Amino acid sequence: MLLRYFYDDNLAHASYVVGCQATGEAVVVDPMRDISAYEELAAKENLNIVGALETHIHADFVSGSRELENRFGAKLYLSDEGDADWKYQNINHLHHQLVKGGDQFKIGNLIFEVMHTPGHTPESISFLLTDRGGSADKAMGIFTGDFVFVGDVGRPDLLEKAAGVEGTSKAGAKDMFESLERFKKLPDYLQVWPAHGAGSACGKALGAVPSTTVGYEKMFNWALQYDELEAFQTELLDGQPEPPAYFAVMKSVNKTGVELMKDLPKPQVIGSADELKKLIADGQQVVDLRASALFGNGYIPGTINIPFNQSFANWAGWIVDYNKPLYLLLNPESLEQVVGVLRSVGIDGEISYGDVSKLIEEAGELESYKSVSPEQAKEMIKDGKANVLDVRNQSEYDEGHIEGANHIMIGTLKKRLDEVPASKTIIVQCQSGARSAIATSLLKANGFDDLVNLSGGYSKWKEELSV
Repeated sequence: MLLRYFYDDNLAHASYVVGCQATGEAVVVDPMRDISAYEELAAKENLNIVGALETHIHADFVSGSRELENRFGAKLYLSDEGDADWKYQNINHLHHQLVKGGDQFKIGNLIFEVMHTPGHTPESISFLLTDRGGSADKAMGIFTGDFVFVGDVGRPDLLEKAAGVEGTSKAGAKDMFESLERFKKLPDYLQVWPAHGAGSACGKALGAVPSTTVGYEKMFNWALQYDELEAFQTELLDGQPEPPAYFAVMKSVNKTGVELMKDLPKPQVIGSADELKKLIADGQQVVDLRASALFGNGYIPGTINIPFNQSFANWAGWIVDYNKPLYLLLNPESLEQVVGVLRSVGIDGEISYGDVSKLIEEAGELESYKSVSPEQAKEMIKDGKANVLDVRNQSEYDEGHIEGANHIMIGTLKKRLDEVPASKTIIVQCQSGARSAIATSLLKANGFDDLVNLSGGYSKWKEELSV
């Protein structure tokens, strides 16, 4: 048997290729949209990818299952659990098999057994893997998707918070409790292969270790220590981070289907600074991908700064309007990687780009914004010259904040500009200064001129000013 682990740092997403080397057949579990890495492995190991397994309808990235079906003719193994709202659509033309808890299917000498594990979503399933190529007659591991992570479990509130299905959070927590009770009965030696690691918004305390065992999680995973439903529900629902706005879009496209990558429009070039200025004047969304320090020192007025780093996919999903063309200012050498990340979260519309260094040089007059130290911010607040805008998550704000700070989570800022306290200088603040830099650029692009970014954020404020 062959087992390979693939990890997308931009999405904190794990996928797996499982192959039977005796027959040369392989499947991909929870595939990412860009299937090139699987193609390379298949060619190297002389494998034919015959299947794609999905643990649930994903909310945080576009699944690559339909890409694999198109490229390899792979059969899609999809959940048939959950009610009518959580059934896959537009799949009749695809090679597929709907599965329920208790079903089994065979790939070469590998046996996959389906376990219905609702909680994160109603249709969630896990796959127990048994390698019958030798003498083993028991499962060696389980692909848990967003059910059990290393040190955490899947959040049950996405249907309510991201998809707008009211009243489902508590019911999902109850389902999760019951699924975990069944999980606890699995053998301790069983390996656990989850679909996400630290940094994913699909849970609140995910570990950075790629795999674990049932026994280890039974001992140390906080969620498996509860024997009483109500206490578990309360703890599971408390402190979950705000789900990115694009999660609702991902749920929809993964249920109904998206265009294949090869059919998406190719990026076009922004020809000149004059063309760019006209786009900005016409209200188009222009995103500068430089590091926040570079952007803050000089940028083309009207542009928004989302630095291209491991958080780019998350903030692009929050801030970019999926229904409008997107114009990017970047280093052209990074274009392919940037577009790949955008496509992974379903930003499939028209994309144009320009060489940021060239366009800034051509643009002439630039804007900038200032950062202030905690001590400077404190004096501004004390003198009545400034209001504080805290753009962190609700749980961070609840744990501690600057007295009198107004709280608008950065992902919702674009829709709540009328709530921004603009009667005085605005001190924009997050935990470290990174998110507040994005928020500062967003506010500047929307006409808020009297503002500064708090350098080092709330962490530095506490470090330097707490008695």
